[in-house]
Amino acid sequence: MLDIKFVRENPEIVKQNIKNKFQDRKLPLVDEVIELDKRNREIKQEVEALRALRNTTSKQIGKLMGQGKREEAMKVKEEIAKAGEQIDALTEEERNVEEELKKRMMVIPNIIDPSVPIGKDDSENVEVQKYGEPVVPDFEIPYHTQIMESFNGIDLEAAGRVAGNGFYYLMGDIARLHSAVIAYARDFMIDRGFTYCVPPFMIRSNVVTGVMSFEEMDAMMYKIEGEDLYLIGTSEHSMIGKFIDQIVPEASLPLTLTSYSPCFRKEKGAHGIEERGVYRIHQFEKQEMIVVCKPEDSPMWFDKLWQNTVDLFRTLDIPVRTLECCSGDLADLKVKSVDVEAWSPRQKKYFEVGSCSNLGDAQARRLKIRVAGEDKRKYLAHTLNNTVVAPPRMLIAFLENNLQADGTVLIPEVLRPYMGGKEKLIPNK
Repeated sequence: MLDIKFVRENPEIVKQNIKNKFQDRKLPLVDEVIELDKRNREIKQEVEALRALRNTTSKQIGKLMGQGKREEAMKVKEEIAKAGEQIDALTEEERNVEEELKKRMMVIPNIIDPSVPIGKDDSENVEVQKYGEPVVPDFEIPYHTQIMESFNGIDLEAAGRVAGNGFYYLMGDIARLHSAVIAYARDFMIDRGFTYCVPPFMIRSNVVTGVMSFEEMDAMMYKIEGEDLYLIGTSEHSMIGKFIDQIVPEASLPLTLTSYSPCFRKEKGAHGIEERGVYRIHQFEKQEMIVVCKPEDSPMWFDKLWQNTVDLFRTLDIPVRTLECCSGDLADLKVKSVDVEAWSPRQKKYFEVGSCSNLGDAQARRLKIRVAGEDKRKYLAHTLNNTVVAPPRMLIAFLENNLQADGTVLIPEVLRPYMGGKEKLIPNK
């Protein structure tokens, strides 16, 4: 959410930003916000003037009564009563105006960074750099669920009976591999100075609206019926929510946290054949990283965060690339975002395995996360987040890139301590 003062003073910048994000339907909101803001400030002035008048006039009543001027005193009382009625009416109008103002402000997109490429959707994202040599082996690589089935490692049929489409049972070595990757990612981030955290897996509605746009919320979140609770779509939601209504001492910044959680997502819409199996699902687990920092430090942390993911994937012998997300592919709260994509030798292309985002002060403004500077001045923090790993999608890249012609899967050296020392997985069939 933008600063209302910024919108008031820079309406054309806000409108151009909306155009850059190809959301022209939102252009009228800017003028509506400016009018509502103007009326809101007028109401406050009127109420302040009426209260001052009421206070001044109230003092006259005692004097008039003391002078025996009862009739004049009663007239003054009537004026005070009318002023009170006006104040009540204006206060009610103020509540309504502020509610409408906030409603519109919440859907005006954040100002994107000048470096963000302008484009309509993810088809116009820009490749930044490749890491590792993508290889296509001289043998056929089966679909990822077929690889898992060769190890008796997945049961989609049973999951369908129990929970429906979009769920899975991971079994045996594949389940162990899943847990090993999560544990390795946890330790990888701890070694890079991040504090490990396991957060709540449900959050209240005020946290949900504080960390994401309404469009994201509708497309992603599962609501707990009868309670003011939502299942998290990623641990970033509850991790940033941890600091709601807090004033953080500047000396404690940056706050660097890495968190484990299950994630729950509606995943609305139809998807292509490559998104069957465990690619796009309603439940998965993830290791995440978040940073709360000073505004001037957020660009530096942004680059550090996506680099962490690249480095981790390279230790697992998985080629990756980074993509700069274009303006039309950025969620409304994001200032800048980079996707990390892993190489799929079966598809002969890259696919997304993580996303790094700088949200500027948007989440901090909504959640009232402030920093107390050494000079006692308070200002809004900047927040960032990034995926470390999110199996089972990450497992697709791992299995395809480490699969051998005989059906075995090599275990990279860094992962062997988490797999009981195993150097490779041997198929059961």
